[in-house]
Amino acid sequence: MQLVKDKVTDNNFFPTLKKRVDDYFKTNNLNTWGNHKLYTKATILLVSFISLYALIVFVSMPVWLTLVLCGVFGLNLAAIGFNVMHDGAHGSFSNNKHVNYMMGLTLNLMGGVVFIWKNKHNKNHHSFTNIEGMDDDINIGPFIRVSTHQERRWYHKFQHIYAYPLYATSYTFWVFWQDFKKYFTRKVAETELAHMSFKEHAIFWLTKIAYLGTFFVIPILIHGFLATLLGYLIVTAVTGYTIGVVFQLAHVVQETDFHDRPIQGEKIIPTEWAIHQIRTTANFGTKSKVLNWYTGGLNFQVEHHLFPRVSHVHYPAINKLVRETCAQFNVAYNEFPSMLDAMKSHTRHLKVIGAA
Repeated sequence: MQLVKDKVTDNNFFPTLKKRVDDYFKTNNLNTWGNHKLYTKATILLVSFISLYALIVFVSMPVWLTLVLCGVFGLNLAAIGFNVMHDGAHGSFSNNKHVNYMMGLTLNLMGGVVFIWKNKHNKNHHSFTNIEGMDDDINIGPFIRVSTHQERRWYHKFQHIYAYPLYATSYTFWVFWQDFKKYFTRKVAETELAHMSFKEHAIFWLTKIAYLGTFFVIPILIHGFLATLLGYLIVTAVTGYTIGVVFQLAHVVQETDFHDRPIQGEKIIPTEWAIHQIRTTANFGTKSKVLNWYTGGLNFQVEHHLFPRVSHVHYPAINKLVRETCAQFNVAYNEFPSMLDAMKSHTRHLKVIGAA
Protein backbone atom coordinates (compact mmCIF):
# COMPACT_ATOMS: atom_id res chain seq x y z
CA MET A 1 0.00 0.00 0.00
CA GLN A 2 1.16 3.51 -0.71
CA LEU A 3 -0.07 6.82 0.58
CA VAL A 4 -0.68 9.60 -1.93
CA LYS A 5 1.43 12.50 -0.71
CA ASP A 6 0.30 16.11 -0.82
CA LYS A 7 1.62 17.30 -4.17
CA VAL A 8 0.99 19.81 -6.94
CA THR A 9 -1.85 18.48 -9.09
CA ASP A 10 -2.73 19.31 -12.66
CA ASN A 11 -5.43 21.75 -11.59
CA ASN A 12 -3.15 23.32 -8.96
CA PHE A 13 -6.02 23.45 -6.47
CA PHE A 14 -4.30 23.02 -3.12
CA PRO A 15 -1.17 25.05 -3.90
CA THR A 16 -3.44 27.92 -4.92
CA LEU A 17 -5.54 27.60 -1.78
CA LYS A 18 -2.51 27.29 0.49
CA LYS A 19 -0.95 30.42 -1.02
CA ARG A 20 -4.16 32.38 -0.45
CA VAL A 21 -4.34 31.26 3.16
CA ASP A 22 -0.65 32.06 3.72
CA ASP A 23 -1.16 35.49 2.14
CA TYR A 24 -4.13 36.11 4.43
CA PHE A 25 -2.00 35.62 7.52
CA LYS A 26 0.88 37.68 6.14
CA THR A 27 -1.31 40.55 4.91
CA ASN A 28 -3.17 40.80 8.20
CA ASN A 29 -0.01 40.25 10.28
CA LEU A 30 -1.56 37.26 12.05
CA ASN A 31 -0.16 34.06 13.46
CA THR A 32 -1.77 30.70 12.77
CA TRP A 33 -2.14 29.74 16.43
CA GLY A 34 -4.70 30.91 19.00
CA ASN A 35 -5.20 34.45 20.26
CA HIS A 36 -6.62 36.19 23.32
CA LYS A 37 -10.14 35.01 22.43
CA LEU A 38 -9.04 31.39 22.63
CA TYR A 39 -7.05 31.91 25.82
CA THR A 40 -10.03 33.66 27.46
CA LYS A 41 -12.38 30.87 26.40
CA ALA A 42 -9.97 28.20 27.69
CA THR A 43 -9.76 29.98 31.05
CA ILE A 44 -13.55 30.17 31.32
CA LEU A 45 -13.97 26.49 30.50
CA LEU A 46 -11.26 25.25 32.85
CA VAL A 47 -12.43 27.43 35.74
CA SER A 48 -15.96 26.13 35.06
CA PHE A 49 -14.65 22.55 35.22
CA ILE A 50 -13.20 23.11 38.70
CA SER A 51 -16.20 25.11 39.93
CA LEU A 52 -18.83 22.69 38.70
CA TYR A 53 -17.00 19.67 40.09
CA ALA A 54 -16.63 21.38 43.48
CA LEU A 55 -20.30 22.38 43.59
CA ILE A 56 -21.57 18.93 42.60
CA VAL A 57 -19.31 16.94 44.91
CA PHE A 58 -18.69 19.15 47.95
CA VAL A 59 -21.75 21.43 48.26
CA SER A 60 -25.07 20.20 49.62
CA MET A 61 -27.88 21.20 47.24
CA PRO A 62 -31.38 20.02 46.26
CA VAL A 63 -31.24 16.84 44.21
CA TRP A 64 -32.81 18.44 41.14
CA LEU A 65 -30.22 21.23 41.12
CA THR A 66 -27.36 18.76 41.47
CA LEU A 67 -28.66 16.75 38.53
CA VAL A 68 -29.01 19.89 36.40
CA LEU A 69 -25.44 20.85 37.23
CA CYS A 70 -24.33 17.33 36.23
CA GLY A 71 -25.83 18.00 32.80
CA VAL A 72 -24.06 21.35 32.59
CA PHE A 73 -20.83 19.67 33.69
CA GLY A 74 -21.23 17.21 30.80
CA LEU A 75 -21.55 20.09 28.34
CA ASN A 76 -18.49 21.70 29.93
CA LEU A 77 -16.40 18.55 29.46
CA ALA A 78 -17.37 18.35 25.78
CA ALA A 79 -16.52 22.05 25.31
CA ILE A 80 -13.06 21.55 26.85
CA GLY A 81 -12.49 18.70 24.42
CA PHE A 82 -13.64 20.76 21.44
CA ASN A 83 -11.81 23.98 22.27
CA VAL A 84 -8.84 23.38 24.54
CA MET A 85 -7.71 19.80 24.05
CA HIS A 86 -8.34 19.70 20.30
CA ASP A 87 -6.29 22.79 19.47
CA GLY A 88 -3.60 21.79 21.96
CA ALA A 89 -3.25 18.26 20.60
CA HIS A 90 -3.01 19.60 17.05
CA GLY A 91 -0.31 22.07 18.11
CA SER A 92 -2.43 25.08 17.17
CA PHE A 93 -3.35 26.43 20.61
CA SER A 94 -0.04 28.27 21.04
CA ASN A 95 3.35 28.71 19.38
CA ASN A 96 4.83 27.15 22.53
CA LYS A 97 4.98 23.36 22.28
CA HIS A 98 4.90 22.98 26.06
CA VAL A 99 1.67 24.98 26.28
CA ASN A 100 0.18 22.86 23.50
CA TYR A 101 1.21 19.72 25.37
CA MET A 102 -0.43 20.91 28.60
CA MET A 103 -3.63 21.89 26.79
CA GLY A 104 -3.70 18.49 25.13
CA LEU A 105 -3.44 16.88 28.57
CA THR A 106 -6.85 18.34 29.47
CA LEU A 107 -8.17 15.18 27.80
CA ASN A 108 -6.51 13.21 30.58
CA LEU A 109 -8.47 15.27 33.10
CA MET A 110 -11.56 13.77 31.48
CA GLY A 111 -10.27 10.20 31.61
CA GLY A 112 -8.97 9.92 28.05
CA VAL A 113 -5.32 9.62 27.05
CA VAL A 114 -4.05 12.30 24.69
CA PHE A 115 -1.14 10.16 23.45
CA ILE A 116 -3.57 7.56 22.12
CA TRP A 117 -5.96 10.23 20.85
CA LYS A 118 -3.19 11.86 18.79
CA ASN A 119 -2.49 8.51 17.15
CA LYS A 120 -6.18 7.90 16.54
CA HIS A 121 -7.12 11.39 15.39
CA ASN A 122 -4.10 13.31 14.10
CA LYS A 123 -2.28 10.45 12.40
CA ASN A 124 -5.05 7.97 11.60
CA HIS A 125 -8.26 9.92 11.01
CA HIS A 126 -6.70 12.95 9.31
CA SER A 127 -4.62 10.76 7.00
CA PHE A 128 -7.25 8.20 6.03
CA THR A 129 -10.57 10.03 6.41
CA ASN A 130 -13.60 7.79 5.72
CA ILE A 131 -11.49 4.89 4.43
CA GLU A 132 -12.76 1.56 5.72
CA GLY A 133 -10.25 -0.31 7.83
CA MET A 134 -7.96 2.69 8.07
CA ASP A 135 -10.04 5.46 9.68
CA ASP A 136 -10.79 4.42 13.24
CA ASP A 137 -13.43 7.15 13.60
CA ILE A 138 -15.85 5.35 11.26
CA ASN A 139 -15.24 2.03 13.02
CA ILE A 140 -18.04 2.62 15.52
CA GLY A 141 -18.58 -1.01 16.35
CA PRO A 142 -21.14 -3.65 15.45
CA PHE A 143 -24.20 -1.51 16.20
CA ILE A 144 -23.59 1.34 13.74
CA ARG A 145 -22.93 0.84 10.03
CA VAL A 146 -21.79 4.02 8.28
CA SER A 147 -20.85 2.78 4.80
CA THR A 148 -21.74 0.00 2.37
CA HIS A 149 -18.19 -1.31 2.77
CA GLN A 150 -18.98 -2.47 6.29
CA GLU A 151 -20.78 -5.68 7.22
CA ARG A 152 -24.53 -5.31 7.42
CA ARG A 153 -26.53 -6.94 10.21
CA TRP A 154 -30.29 -7.25 10.50
CA TYR A 155 -30.62 -4.67 13.28
CA HIS A 156 -28.88 -1.95 11.25
CA LYS A 157 -32.23 -1.18 9.61
CA PHE A 158 -33.18 0.40 12.94
CA GLN A 159 -29.90 2.27 13.48
CA HIS A 160 -31.30 5.65 12.48
CA ILE A 161 -33.59 5.29 15.51
CA TYR A 162 -31.22 3.96 18.17
CA ALA A 163 -28.02 5.73 17.03
CA TYR A 164 -28.56 8.97 18.93
CA PRO A 165 -29.21 7.29 22.31
CA LEU A 166 -26.22 5.07 21.62
CA TYR A 167 -23.98 8.12 21.16
CA ALA A 168 -24.70 8.96 24.80
CA THR A 169 -22.67 5.90 25.82
CA SER A 170 -19.67 6.76 23.63
CA TYR A 171 -17.72 8.74 26.25
CA THR A 172 -17.86 5.95 28.85
CA PHE A 173 -17.06 3.39 26.17
CA TRP A 174 -14.05 5.49 25.13
CA VAL A 175 -12.63 5.82 28.65
CA PHE A 176 -13.19 2.24 29.83
CA TRP A 177 -12.82 0.21 26.65
CA GLN A 178 -11.37 1.88 23.56
CA ASP A 179 -8.27 3.32 25.23
CA PHE A 180 -7.44 -0.03 26.83
CA LYS A 181 -8.05 -1.92 23.58
CA LYS A 182 -5.63 0.31 21.70
CA TYR A 183 -3.13 0.20 24.56
CA PHE A 184 -2.96 -3.59 24.74
CA THR A 185 -3.38 -4.44 21.04
CA ARG A 186 -1.00 -1.65 19.96
CA LYS A 187 -3.41 -0.99 17.08
CA VAL A 188 -5.50 1.96 15.86
CA ALA A 189 -7.76 0.35 13.26
CA GLU A 190 -5.19 -1.34 10.98
CA THR A 191 -2.29 1.00 11.79
CA GLU A 192 0.32 0.52 14.49
CA LEU A 193 0.15 2.57 17.67
CA ALA A 194 3.30 4.68 18.04
CA HIS A 195 5.96 3.52 20.50
CA MET A 196 5.13 4.51 24.07
CA SER A 197 7.96 5.62 26.33
CA PHE A 198 8.05 4.76 30.04
CA LYS A 199 6.66 8.26 30.67
CA GLU A 200 3.67 7.65 28.39
CA HIS A 201 2.96 4.27 30.00
CA ALA A 202 3.03 5.93 33.43
CA ILE A 203 0.75 8.75 32.28
CA PHE A 204 -1.71 6.21 30.87
CA TRP A 205 -2.12 4.33 34.15
CA LEU A 206 -1.98 7.41 36.37
CA THR A 207 -4.72 8.96 34.21
CA LYS A 208 -7.04 6.00 34.60
CA ILE A 209 -6.40 5.71 38.36
CA ALA A 210 -6.86 9.45 38.92
CA TYR A 211 -10.09 9.38 36.89
CA LEU A 212 -11.54 6.60 39.03
CA GLY A 213 -10.57 8.46 42.17
CA THR A 214 -11.96 11.81 41.00
CA PHE A 215 -15.20 10.64 39.41
CA PHE A 216 -16.01 7.64 41.61
CA VAL A 217 -14.10 7.22 44.89
CA ILE A 218 -14.38 10.80 46.21
CA PRO A 219 -18.06 11.26 45.21
CA ILE A 220 -18.98 7.84 46.63
CA LEU A 221 -17.36 8.65 49.98
CA ILE A 222 -19.45 11.84 50.18
CA HIS A 223 -22.74 10.96 48.46
CA GLY A 224 -22.87 7.17 48.33
CA PHE A 225 -22.76 4.75 45.41
CA LEU A 226 -26.23 5.17 43.87
CA ALA A 227 -26.19 8.98 43.89
CA THR A 228 -22.69 8.97 42.40
CA LEU A 229 -23.68 6.49 39.70
CA LEU A 230 -26.73 8.55 38.72
CA GLY A 231 -24.74 11.76 38.55
CA TYR A 232 -21.94 10.07 36.60
CA LEU A 233 -24.36 8.62 34.06
CA ILE A 234 -25.88 12.05 33.46
CA VAL A 235 -22.48 13.70 33.03
CA THR A 236 -21.14 11.07 30.66
CA ALA A 237 -24.39 10.75 28.68
CA VAL A 238 -24.44 14.49 27.95
CA THR A 239 -20.72 14.53 27.12
CA GLY A 240 -20.89 11.43 24.93
CA TYR A 241 -24.00 12.54 23.06
CA THR A 242 -22.56 16.00 22.39
CA ILE A 243 -19.16 14.77 21.21
CA GLY A 244 -20.69 11.92 19.22
CA VAL A 245 -23.15 14.08 17.32
CA VAL A 246 -20.66 16.85 16.50
CA PHE A 247 -18.07 14.45 15.09
CA GLN A 248 -20.63 12.36 13.20
CA LEU A 249 -22.06 15.41 11.43
CA ALA A 250 -18.60 16.28 10.13
CA HIS A 251 -18.10 13.06 8.14
CA VAL A 252 -21.09 10.70 8.30
CA VAL A 253 -23.72 12.39 6.16
CA GLN A 254 -25.24 11.63 2.76
CA GLU A 255 -23.07 14.15 0.96
CA THR A 256 -19.65 12.77 2.00
CA ASP A 257 -17.67 10.01 0.28
CA PHE A 258 -16.69 6.67 1.79
CA HIS A 259 -14.07 4.30 0.40
CA ASP A 260 -13.44 0.61 0.83
CA ARG A 261 -10.19 -0.63 2.34
CA PRO A 262 -7.43 -0.77 -0.27
CA ILE A 263 -6.05 -4.06 -1.52
CA GLN A 264 -2.35 -4.78 -1.77
CA GLY A 265 -0.69 -2.49 -4.32
CA GLU A 266 -3.48 0.06 -4.40
CA LYS A 267 -3.16 3.63 -3.19
CA ILE A 268 -4.70 4.12 0.24
CA ILE A 269 -6.10 7.53 -0.68
CA PRO A 270 -7.84 7.30 -4.09
CA THR A 271 -7.45 10.98 -5.01
CA GLU A 272 -5.16 13.92 -4.25
CA TRP A 273 -5.06 14.51 -0.49
CA ALA A 274 -6.80 17.91 -0.31
CA ILE A 275 -9.59 16.84 -2.68
CA HIS A 276 -10.09 13.69 -0.61
CA GLN A 277 -10.44 15.76 2.57
CA ILE A 278 -13.10 17.98 1.00
CA ARG A 279 -15.08 15.07 -0.43
CA THR A 280 -15.15 13.20 2.88
CA THR A 281 -15.92 16.17 5.15
CA ALA A 282 -18.81 18.56 5.75
CA ASN A 283 -19.41 21.88 7.52
CA PHE A 284 -22.58 22.84 9.35
CA GLY A 285 -24.05 25.97 10.93
CA THR A 286 -21.04 28.14 10.12
CA LYS A 287 -23.10 31.33 10.44
CA SER A 288 -23.86 30.61 14.09
CA LYS A 289 -21.43 32.38 16.40
CA VAL A 290 -22.74 30.41 19.38
CA LEU A 291 -22.17 27.07 17.65
CA ASN A 292 -18.73 28.14 16.47
CA TRP A 293 -17.78 29.29 19.99
CA TYR A 294 -19.00 26.13 21.69
CA THR A 295 -17.72 23.52 19.21
CA GLY A 296 -14.30 25.11 18.88
CA GLY A 297 -14.81 25.61 15.16
CA LEU A 298 -15.46 21.92 14.54
CA ASN A 299 -18.49 23.00 12.53
CA PHE A 300 -15.82 24.33 10.11
CA GLN A 301 -14.59 20.78 9.63
CA VAL A 302 -13.48 21.24 6.01
CA GLU A 303 -11.13 24.05 6.98
CA HIS A 304 -9.85 22.03 9.92
CA HIS A 305 -9.00 19.04 7.75
CA LEU A 306 -7.24 21.16 5.17
CA PHE A 307 -5.31 23.19 7.77
CA PRO A 308 -5.18 21.14 11.00
CA ARG A 309 -2.27 23.17 12.42
CA VAL A 310 -4.27 26.41 12.22
CA SER A 311 -6.27 27.36 15.32
CA HIS A 312 -10.04 27.26 15.03
CA VAL A 313 -10.32 31.00 15.79
CA HIS A 314 -9.22 31.62 12.17
CA TYR A 315 -11.65 29.23 10.46
CA PRO A 316 -14.40 31.76 9.63
CA ALA A 317 -11.93 33.87 7.63
CA ILE A 318 -10.33 30.84 5.97
CA ASN A 319 -13.78 29.47 5.10
CA LYS A 320 -14.29 32.29 2.59
CA LEU A 321 -10.98 31.51 0.89
CA VAL A 322 -11.71 27.78 0.71
CA ARG A 323 -15.17 28.33 -0.78
CA GLU A 324 -13.83 30.76 -3.39
CA THR A 325 -11.03 28.40 -4.41
CA CYS A 326 -13.38 25.41 -4.58
CA ALA A 327 -15.71 27.40 -6.84
CA GLN A 328 -12.79 28.42 -9.05
CA PHE A 329 -11.59 24.83 -9.52
CA ASN A 330 -15.08 23.30 -9.61
CA VAL A 331 -14.53 21.26 -6.43
CA ALA A 332 -17.73 20.25 -4.62
CA TYR A 333 -17.94 21.78 -1.13
CA ASN A 334 -20.17 20.24 1.53
CA GLU A 335 -21.81 22.67 3.94
CA PHE A 336 -25.17 22.57 5.73
CA PRO A 337 -26.90 25.84 6.68
CA SER A 338 -27.60 24.63 10.21
CA MET A 339 -26.79 21.85 12.64
CA LEU A 340 -30.38 20.59 12.28
CA ASP A 341 -29.95 20.21 8.52
CA ALA A 342 -26.76 18.21 9.11
CA MET A 343 -28.53 15.99 11.66
CA LYS A 344 -31.31 15.30 9.13
CA SER A 345 -28.71 14.26 6.55
CA HIS A 346 -26.93 12.08 9.11
CA THR A 347 -30.20 10.38 10.03
CA ARG A 348 -31.09 9.79 6.37
CA HIS A 349 -27.61 8.38 5.74
CA LEU A 350 -27.92 5.92 8.62
CA LYS A 351 -31.35 4.83 7.39
CA VAL A 352 -30.17 4.26 3.82
CA ILE A 353 -26.95 2.48 4.82
CA GLY A 354 -28.80 0.42 7.41
CA ALA A 355 -31.16 -0.89 4.74
CA ALA A 356 -28.67 -1.17 1.85
